[in-house]
Amino acid sequence: MKIRVLALYATAIYAFLHLPLIILGIFSFNSSKLTQWEGFSLRWYQAALSDRALLESAWNSILIACFATALSTIIGTLAAYAIWKHKARWITTSLSVSLVTPEIVTGVSLLALFQIVFRVLHLQLGIHTVVLAHVSFCLVYVVMVVLARLRTMDNSFEEAAQDLGATPWQAFREVTLPMLKPGIIAAALLAFTTSLDDYVITSLVAGVDSETLPMIIYGMARRGVNPAVNAISTLIVFGLGILIVVSQRLEQKS
Repeated sequence: MKIRVLALYATAIYAFLHLPLIILGIFSFNSSKLTQWEGFSLRWYQAALSDRALLESAWNSILIACFATALSTIIGTLAAYAIWKHKARWITTSLSVSLVTPEIVTGVSLLALFQIVFRVLHLQLGIHTVVLAHVSFCLVYVVMVVLARLRTMDNSFEEAAQDLGATPWQAFREVTLPMLKPGIIAAALLAFTTSLDDYVITSLVAGVDSETLPMIIYGMARRGVNPAVNAISTLIVFGLGILIVVSQRLEQKS
């Protein structure tokens, strides 16, 4: 009896979380502009993929996510390794604060920082500021994931390599880094997903020529019902869902 109750409870929770996404996906194939089913059609996917603003913003999002992922993965892996080697627990605690800080607070603080620095350097907001902002919050996820992998490793492998004549860098590159590979890939996928999906921070630090896909979708949704939003949102959910599943599988293997 208890098992059945738990199963019904879990089913209700999953339905509450995923039913809106399922409905979104279904009506992205609806031939009508309204929320009344009139027939199967791909017209809204064609409209979304032929919209120049959507395509440009999608390219901006992918470009920003790739740069932010590459930078945060490299810096975050090295930072996690340094924290692990020196057992700096207070730094790990301070990183946890970044995870619970509201995005609006992070975005406003980054905007204030950019305004102060750019006033001296005579620069403007643009894709570069968005990339830096995304690195700032993606970095935390990379450090946490890689650090979790490092904590399951035995430090004696590096020590054995150095006893055999390897330098600290060679021991890290030839011994530790291959063992960290699944965790690094999982962290990179998580960083890419987080960067591609961000709206709040991006909207505060983006320039006029660096609008991302979430910003365009939000603007379209505010102007009224547009079924093309359903189509592009379904593609985003499907693509990010695949990345999250792959990231979790790799993290479990690590």
